Amino acid sequence: MSDPDWVRPLAAALARARGRQRTDALRPARGARPAAVLILIGTGADGPEILFVERASTLRMHAGQIAFPGGARDRGDDDLATTALREAHEETGVDSGGIEVLGSLPPAHVSVSGFDVTAVVGWWHTVSPVGVADPREVASVEMVSVAELTRPDHRALVHHPSGYSGPAFEAAGHLIWGLTAHLVDGVLDLAGWQQPWDRSRVLSIPKRYLTDRASTGGHDAH
Repeated sequence: MSDPDWVRPLAAALARARGRQRTDALRPARGARPAAVLILIGTGADGPEILFVERASTLRMHAGQIAFPGGARDRGDDDLATTALREAHEETGVDSGGIEVLGSLPPAHVSVSGFDVTAVVGWWHTVSPVGVADPREVASVEMVSVAELTRPDHRALVHHPSGYSGPAFEAAGHLIWGLTAHLVDGVLDLAGWQQPWDRSRVLSIPKRYLTDRASTGGHDAH
């Protein structure tokens, strides 16, 4: 099976843009404990699609929010790509042998958790079954097509109670916002998938997403 036509251009764009992503300027790394998330992109009926997890409602931080699978780097991890793949397997059961790492975005600091988070981008060339592998961490697993994410009527800005504004996506019955939305927005830019949308459309963040202790502390709350 040959690679889709977006795979190599995205890998090249990741290599060129490293260190210049908007997430780096928004909340640069602070030398904190490293963590990684996996932006896993496969091919579905409507073209490229991205894997998300809905975090368990019982978690202390980011409860119920839509995110990428990920977590802190363990001592046994060779690098942050290893961290992202391990965490994705632990949370969703995905077989990391079917994933090719294309590159990563610069680390972004998240003050509510105290981590510098690196987003690792992977091409899901050999699809394996996925689902809730660890219900303590994950409530559901969602595959969302890029076509749905880029629909103009699914795009908006959100206002946080702190005064922060940032991009958001309405998808799969959920609102994707905060760092996850910034990472999605950056990948859409790099892949050339962005579509024009109404930047005057502003949504309020539902209260169910504002459960963190630092939920009024600015955009680093997510």
